[in-house]
Amino acid sequence: MSKRIILAGGSGFLGGVLAKHFAAMNWDVVVLTRRAGAAAVVGQASRLSGATSHSPAPLDRRDACPTTKCPVREVAWDGATPGDWARELEGAEAVVNLCGKSVDCRYTAANKKLLIESRTVPTQAMGAAIARCANPPRVWLNASSATLYKHSFDAPMDESSPVGATHEAKDEFSIEIINQWERALNEAMTPKTRKVALRTTMVLGLGSNSVVPVLRRLTRLGLGGRMGSGRQFVSWMHEEDFVRAIEWVIAHEELSGPVNYAAPNPLPNAEMMRTFRKVCGVSIGLPATEWMLEIGAFFLRTETELILKSRRVVPGKLLASGFEFRFPKFRGALENLLTGK
Repeated sequence: MSKRIILAGGSGFLGGVLAKHFAAMNWDVVVLTRRAGAAAVVGQASRLSGATSHSPAPLDRRDACPTTKCPVREVAWDGATPGDWARELEGAEAVVNLCGKSVDCRYTAANKKLLIESRTVPTQAMGAAIARCANPPRVWLNASSATLYKHSFDAPMDESSPVGATHEAKDEFSIEIINQWERALNEAMTPKTRKVALRTTMVLGLGSNSVVPVLRRLTRLGLGGRMGSGRQFVSWMHEEDFVRAIEWVIAHEELSGPVNYAAPNPLPNAEMMRTFRKVCGVSIGLPATEWMLEIGAFFLRTETELILKSRRVVPGKLLASGFEFRFPKFRGALENLLTGK
């Protein structure tokens, strides 16, 4: 019998690459989706996998995913209440919960509410469903964010490093989101299921919601210079290493609690943009000052914290457990994605 993996909120970029990876290994891949009846939901961006008052009728069918070209089963859920979807958890090898509204938005009062609830409500629903299982999943991997770590230009941050807000980085609300998110995971009463908080950094890929196509376009337009001071560190991970690390954590029972999903070599923003210019064959990249970024963020309906906070995060637990990165350096990762090397 095939191992089963449940991907909650698996209709976005990361869910698509995970579905492709595990389907290729002949796992039974189940995507919990709020858009029942549409095979094309897999691989598309999900605006919000959170609370809703209406639970659509269950869907259970095997379809070809148009983005990943892999067979998956789509099962309807509302991300908030118990339903027939919970039956899929019985005897599953793993659950990966990726639910959450994109932080690429302005932090208005309405968006703040959605950003928190779209993470905590599905996490609480998943925890309650796992707690009711007679044969619960062996491991539950729940999305989180490495933004939780302190704004740092010097010391690399692993899982033992200090966390919390830094006024300079204007990250107070982001830290509040992550604290509530991880609290919902930690408070779930699932004693037979190992729990892992995926403190994920920027995952590099070419799919929807990945930053690489955006930065490539800016670079080709001559706008690929440093952002702000350019000193702020950027932590990242190639999509192939991301899915391999998910598989690794599922297989290694000694890994629990927070796990950093980041390549071992974060780099300053100025160096990252210089690498984009080299790989794209562009010699000039106009820099963007902080005030320019503030204006741009206002019109693009986003926040400058996403660019200006220094995230020098390293994968302490993954490296200590023996995980080997195929793309430990940024240039190699970018060349692989943009040139196929």
